[in-house]
Amino acid sequence: MSLRLSNRRGRKQDVRAAFDRAQGAVVQGVDVAQRGASAAAERIGPAARQTREVTADRLLAARAWSAPRLERASKYVDSDLGPKVSAVLADTAKRVEPADPKRGRVRRVMFVGLAVAAFAGVVGAVRTRRAQTAMFDESTTEPEPVAGSPSSADGARASS
Repeated sequence: MSLRLSNRRGRKQDVRAAFDRAQGAVVQGVDVAQRGASAAAERIGPAARQTREVTADRLLAARAWSAPRLERASKYVDSDLGPKVSAVLADTAKRVEPADPKRGRVRRVMFVGLAVAAFAGVVGAVRTRRAQTAMFDESTTEPEPVAGSPSSADGARASS
């Protein structure tokens, strides 16, 4: 049994030593990487600043070049293209809209018929009223005297 215990301790110590060596290598690698990164930053720093300045200048030039063209395009869309697109859209809307049903003609005929019927009713009422008035006038007037009757002699005397 004691042999096994010593064997286990030996393995633990071997693993611990390997781990320590690996940890040391990692620390050393990180140190080397940090030094290399700082050296690269020192070399690349001026080039990065110069690139930033050139890029800013070119971006400013691109904006100065594109601004008048965008303004011109805006005016074109507003004055020329906009009305054309609007006309095309309005024309398309008229084509897409369903046709009105033919109710207008039927309504017109109905109203004309109604007006004719109303006019005929008014004309009929006026004629009926005139006929009644004429009949009333005939019944209320005195008949003319017949020649040779006694009342005609009275009428002749009064007129002379």
